[in-house]
Amino acid sequence: MRSDRLPILICLLLTFIFLSLTCLFAQSPDDTASDTNKSWTATSEQRLPGTTTPTRTTQSHTKSSGRTIDKQTIERIGLDGKYVPYLDTEKESVKVDATTVRTIERTFVRNPDGQKTLFQVTEEEERSLPGGEVNVVRTTSVPDVNGRLQVVQREIQNTKPTSPDAQEMKTTVLTPDLNGGLVPSKQVQETEIKRGDHLVEFRKSTLVPDGNGNLQLSEVRQGITRGDGKERTKEESVLRLGSDGKLATVGRTVSKESQTAPGEKRDTVETYSSDLAGTSNSGSLALNQRVTTIHRVQPDGRLVTEKQVEQRNPAAPSDGPRVTQRAIDIVRPGSGSVTQETQTIQILDANHNWEVMSIDTRKADNSPAIQVDIAAPDKPK
Repeated sequence: MRSDRLPILICLLLTFIFLSLTCLFAQSPDDTASDTNKSWTATSEQRLPGTTTPTRTTQSHTKSSGRTIDKQTIERIGLDGKYVPYLDTEKESVKVDATTVRTIERTFVRNPDGQKTLFQVTEEEERSLPGGEVNVVRTTSVPDVNGRLQVVQREIQNTKPTSPDAQEMKTTVLTPDLNGGLVPSKQVQETEIKRGDHLVEFRKSTLVPDGNGNLQLSEVRQGITRGDGKERTKEESVLRLGSDGKLATVGRTVSKESQTAPGEKRDTVETYSSDLAGTSNSGSLALNQRVTTIHRVQPDGRLVTEKQVEQRNPAAPSDGPRVTQRAIDIVRPGSGSVTQETQTIQILDANHNWEVMSIDTRKADNSPAIQVDIAAPDKPK
C-alpha cells in the first residue's frame, strides 16, 4: 500500500471506530421493516472525542425492483465554519437472477478542492446453489499511483448444510505475496449443529500461516446457544495455541437476553479472561468486563436504551469490575414517518465524575419507496 495513503487510512479507521461506538444502540429504519420495496433517509451529528467540532452523517437507502442502493456521506466543519464532505460511500446490490446477487461498494475521499477521489472498491458476488449451499466471493481493490485498481484482498466463503440439523462454513482470506500473487493469509472454519429445539452447538477455528507458509491452527472459539423464545443464553470459550504447541483456554464469554417485563428486554454480556492487565497470568479465568443493556418501550412510544459498561481497573486488578461508561439512547416517533434519536455517551473521569464523551442526534425519514426503473432506455428515433 502506498505510504501517502497511510494518514488517510488512519483517519478513516478512527472515524469508523467512533461511528461504530456511537451506533451501538442505533437501529436503521430498515432493520425492522419487511423485505419489500422501501426507502429511507437519515441524518445524524456526532462529536468526536477530544474535538470541539461535530461531524455530520447523511445516509439514504432505496430498494426496488431487485436493486438496493445505499449512500453515506460524512461531513466535517471546514475553515469557513460550514459542513464540507470528506468521506463518501456508495453501495449498490443487484439481484442478477434467482440465485445470484452482485454488490459493489465504493469509498471516496475528498481532496483539498472538495473533489471525490476513489479510495477503495469492494466487489461481491453471492451465489445460491442447489441443496442450500451458498458461495460468496468478495474482492477488495485500491487504486495505484496511475489510478489502476490493484487487488489487496480476496475472500472466498462457502456455506453448506451437512445434515438437516447442521451446517459448516469455510472462509479463506487471500492477500498478495512478494511476487504479487494471491496466497492464503487466514482461514476460518465454522460448524453449527442443532441439538433439539432449544440448543445449538458451534465451533469456529482460525488457521494462519506458519513459518513455511502452511496453515496451522491458531485459535478455537466453541460453545453453545440456548433459547426458548423468552430467554436466550450463549456461552463461548476461547482457546489459543500456546508456546508448547497446545490449545489452552484464555477466555470465556457468557451472553444472556431475556424479556424482564412487558415492553422491556435486558441483555448482559460477561467477559472472563486469564490475562488481566496488572496481574500475572495464573491460568485461571476472572471476570474482566460486564456490559448490561436495557431496552424499554415507553407508553408514549419512545424507545429508551440504557447501556452500562463495567471494567476491571488495571491499577487495582484485585478489585472487581466497576462502572466506567454509560450511554442513553432515546428514539422518539415524530409526525408522519419521521423519527428523532438522541444518544449520549458518558465516561467516568479520574475524579469519578461523569463526563460527556459524545452527543449524537439523528433524524430519519421512512418515506414511501422510491421506484427505480432499471430497464434500458428507448433508443432515439
